[in-house]
Amino acid sequence: MTPLLQVQDLHVRFGPKEVVRGVNFSIAAGEKLALVGESGSGKTITALSLLRLAGNAAITGQATLQGRGDLLALTEREMRGVRGGDIAMVFQEPMTALNPLMTIGLQIAEILQLKKGLTGAQCAQAAIELLAQTGIPEPARRANSFPHQLSGGQRQRAMIAMALASSPKLLLADEPTTALDVTLRGQILDLLSDLQRQTGMAVLLITHDLNLVRRFADRVAVMEQGVLVEQGPVAEVFGAPQHAYTRRLIASQPRRDVVESDPPAGTAPVVKTQDLRVVYPTPLPGIKGWFKKGEFVAVQGATLQLLPGQTLGVVGESGSGKSTLAQAILGLLPYAGQLQVGGQAWQQPAMRNTPANQQLRRRVQVVFQDPFSSLSPRLTVEEIVGEGLKVHEPTLTVAQRRMRVEAALEEVGLAEAQYPRLLERYPHEFSGGQRQRLAIARALIVQPQVLVLDEPTSALDVTIQQQVLGLLQRLQKEKGLSYLLITHDVDVIRAMAHDVVVMKDGAVLEGGSVNDVLDAPQHPYTQRLVAAATVPGIG
Repeated sequence: MTPLLQVQDLHVRFGPKEVVRGVNFSIAAGEKLALVGESGSGKTITALSLLRLAGNAAITGQATLQGRGDLLALTEREMRGVRGGDIAMVFQEPMTALNPLMTIGLQIAEILQLKKGLTGAQCAQAAIELLAQTGIPEPARRANSFPHQLSGGQRQRAMIAMALASSPKLLLADEPTTALDVTLRGQILDLLSDLQRQTGMAVLLITHDLNLVRRFADRVAVMEQGVLVEQGPVAEVFGAPQHAYTRRLIASQPRRDVVESDPPAGTAPVVKTQDLRVVYPTPLPGIKGWFKKGEFVAVQGATLQLLPGQTLGVVGESGSGKSTLAQAILGLLPYAGQLQVGGQAWQQPAMRNTPANQQLRRRVQVVFQDPFSSLSPRLTVEEIVGEGLKVHEPTLTVAQRRMRVEAALEEVGLAEAQYPRLLERYPHEFSGGQRQRLAIARALIVQPQVLVLDEPTSALDVTIQQQVLGLLQRLQKEKGLSYLLITHDVDVIRAMAHDVVVMKDGAVLEGGSVNDVLDAPQHPYTQRLVAAATVPGIG
């Protein structure tokens, strides 16, 4: 059987650097192939090269598309017929891929007019039908909406509708669910599967998420550093991986390894909230000035407790209020209700820098989601990690502070012996995983009781995620730290947490031990959250 697309000996080079080396694969009509690998593996560049959209790259090899011939040998005019016609693409972040100045309906109509030659009225009707096909509610109304007026999931559905407008033979889906919450990921993946069955198009899914591959693809091709190291049916490759890198990827999936902790009954919690409420003022439509503000309740009546040496997971989708809850606990937002850290309440407003609040800030520190944006690019490692000591232990000499910085770095696996000039380096000189270790060292150096971990691994590749989770578990065991783990990833909660609370729309819906809540969820929302994170047939 002739494949729809046959890629042979594909090489991609940027100047002297070869980023894709001798890649070979094929896709049959109606097949779903996943191209999987970590950041920098070359998977996205491979896909962009097929459309000749890899910037100023030098591309060699063959990419033969049924009915078109070798894509790499076509003229630019011929390629314009392929792009958005025979081959369409869905990008990771729809907000950057959609035109913010055009309505969704007009953007779809533009493709229909260009590729199918429909009239204006036909385009408008077909755009509404495509939006309906992708499951957008009130498609006629949404066709007149601008991208910023849609939710993240709706924007991605609109992107898929645009891709389908030309009835492509092949859809390139580049991390189509990475920017979405876990329940939306499942919905978009199911939508792509349904549309693929209805239209008979082939799909090349580009991802780093192995659970998505298991759930969606027929075959998988694994890339490492520009080389395709292994490919075959999903069940075979994941069931009996042949290459060491594939085995390492599979082994890096979060697995339950909770630090043993059994505080005696009656142990005082290190963090306790009772009926905690956080409200943001919002302007009312049509009313200007300082008065008559509305209210947005970001956290409503949250009650929870975190015990010494344990991890409390707070799980929920974007907008659930979990990060706002964390900021209140950190003393970064005004709140109502009761909140104690180590038996002590913040002096209101919590943002005030009173001596009592200063002591509390030392007890509870934070590690943010993206270390690249949370570490100052202008400061050296020594200045970043030692910053807290200047505030909380100002009497230390420069030499004493340096010793403490070196000790903190060694605790997180960054020793001077391994990294020459470590203290003099800047954040951009480190990988994502190393930067997150720097962020953890910065938090640990003031010897806190509690670490608030706000999505600490979601910006990292899967193998690096596992390393950082392992580091956090080791530090908890050695130091008796308590963690408040904020995440949307149910697998990370299972791997790390003793207890969990589930949040939606600012409210705590359910709470208890991880086993009780995630293995036997009572609330319908928790059931949906767990189901979305579960891959059928995978234990």
